[in-house]
Amino acid sequence: MVSLPVASPQASDAARPSRAVTRLERRSRWRWHEILFWLSVASCPLIVPDDLVLASQVLIAGLFALSLDLLLGYGGIVSLGHAAFFGVGAYAAGLLARHGWGEPVSGLLLSGALAGLLGFALSFIIVRVRGIALLMVTLGVSLVLHEAAVKGYAVTGGDDGLQGIAVDPLLGMFPMDMWGRTAFGYSLAVAFAGFLLARRLVSSPFGLALQGMRENGRRMAAIGAPLRRHSALIYTVSAALAGVAGALLTQTTEFVSVEVLGFQRSAEVLIMLILGGAGHLYGAFIGAAVFMIVRDQLAAANPEYWFFWLGLMLVLVVLFARGGIIGGVGTIAYGLGARFRKGGTR
Repeated sequence: MVSLPVASPQASDAARPSRAVTRLERRSRWRWHEILFWLSVASCPLIVPDDLVLASQVLIAGLFALSLDLLLGYGGIVSLGHAAFFGVGAYAAGLLARHGWGEPVSGLLLSGALAGLLGFALSFIIVRVRGIALLMVTLGVSLVLHEAAVKGYAVTGGDDGLQGIAVDPLLGMFPMDMWGRTAFGYSLAVAFAGFLLARRLVSSPFGLALQGMRENGRRMAAIGAPLRRHSALIYTVSAALAGVAGALLTQTTEFVSVEVLGFQRSAEVLIMLILGGAGHLYGAFIGAAVFMIVRDQLAAANPEYWFFWLGLMLVLVVLFARGGIIGGVGTIAYGLGARFRKGGTR
């Protein structure tokens, strides 16, 4: 009689980490459509040379939406006041430039660090509240900063915003030109660096823990995951990334409006993320591109009711494309593939 080998429970437990590592390694590999996406973006100066200013704005908005995606799409932490960090980064870069620190790269990093520091300080409150209370806290912080910017005319310029911002040439060689070529290259480099950071985070064990917290926080707590520490860390990283996006907007436009701290900015980035697909890194950039292009076209075609059509589009996407544009495209592709495979087996 031949005895069959039976895997012991200890051997099965030992195999689990290796399978998890294999899945992480598989997810971290670059796919052809990712390379194609970034090559397409980098080709904008050849494809749309007259719209590089809009392309830069889309990249900055996409980076901002990406910061919210880390928080909401992966961490499951909702926020109605994410513009607070965007605005802090924008004002920090503007004030640095106005007071003699016009070097763009170091100014960008300092602004992002300041926004991240604010996020770290607020994270001690954020990790202790959930649900409606969390929405109110995040919205309240944004409103307080907005009001402070309006009242602090001597520092922030009040309702007039910060003007007369002079940014030094990028790397000492490339001044910001009126055609937006330097701004586009700069925005692309920063957005890609932010994307690499986000991609590395979500493909790590920390990223898996975040997604576990989003799906079932109680179960993650039961297996010993440090929920508060993970929440505080992703909130700080998200705030820093939003601050970098705000600073990038200031440096490429050389102007800061108090609107960067407003509730509308927070609502817009939330719409971008829902349109593109929360929980998908590319959804942030796709949602930002669709939102800004459709908004501009609708505002030009129907200035009085463009917000109505934008809202209608958002309702249709939520109803018929679960997971946003990326989710809808994925569903269609899966359905076509299933039909093709079914036809091939007949």
